[in-house]
Amino acid sequence: MRRWREPLTVLVFLLPVLVLFAMFRFVPMLGAVGLSLTDYHLGGDWRFVGAENYRSLARDAVFLGSLRTTLGYAAVYVPLTVVVALGTALLLHAVPRGRGLFRAALFAPYATSLVLSAVVWRWVLEPTGFLEQPSLVLPALAVVGAWKGFGYAMLILFAGIRNAPADCLEAAKVDGASAGQRFRHVLLPALRPALFFVVVVETVGALQVFDTVYVLTGGGPVRASYTLGYAVYDFGFRYFDVGRAAAAGVAVWAIVLLVSLTQRRAFGRNP
Repeated sequence: MRRWREPLTVLVFLLPVLVLFAMFRFVPMLGAVGLSLTDYHLGGDWRFVGAENYRSLARDAVFLGSLRTTLGYAAVYVPLTVVVALGTALLLHAVPRGRGLFRAALFAPYATSLVLSAVVWRWVLEPTGFLEQPSLVLPALAVVGAWKGFGYAMLILFAGIRNAPADCLEAAKVDGASAGQRFRHVLLPALRPALFFVVVVETVGALQVFDTVYVLTGGGPVRASYTLGYAVYDFGFRYFDVGRAAAAGVAVWAIVLLVSLTQRRAFGRNP
């Protein structure tokens, strides 16, 4: 009995958090899966339709187009955010004094309200016409997203740089390795866990993007920025087709899971 005392004590302390996590994560997720198997419309009756909503989405050109748009956005947003975050983390590490001040200033956009940031960027971008051209709207949204989100990734990567093996870096420097060689062969391998975490988190955020699109473009022009998140919103709150919206949400979750597992495999078993 004594050997079980410590695990039971830990479980007792964790139980309130686990209950809340289940209530606000697993129960809604199971509810969404259940709704996705019905034809429920807000305020109306419903009946069980099985996988019909999923088959309908697979044939829906609008939904498939939103998938392509979201992947296109992620293809621009994720590399841009990671590169900017890594660059600022390296610069921050090189600053001899005032790191706390610079860190706070660079992190400030992340702590700002996303809707407020989008409104400010709308004032900036509207005169330029970027939001009105189908070929430029996704890069413009990606820049706004990267400006808003790079601060968090920067802090993660900065912590990874601080934990890099200083003795190995110094030895490489003594041996005549250039800054680029030290970064590639010593620092970058040490940053793999942090980079993996950042890439996955930013990819998940990119695949679920909605707020920025809603405020800046409303999915336009001509659906050029109509993302998966906006499609889910439209199904549920514009057409009140809750069953279809739930199916789209489950599909987004499955896509996010698939992409995350693919990234896990790409980074190796032990990133």
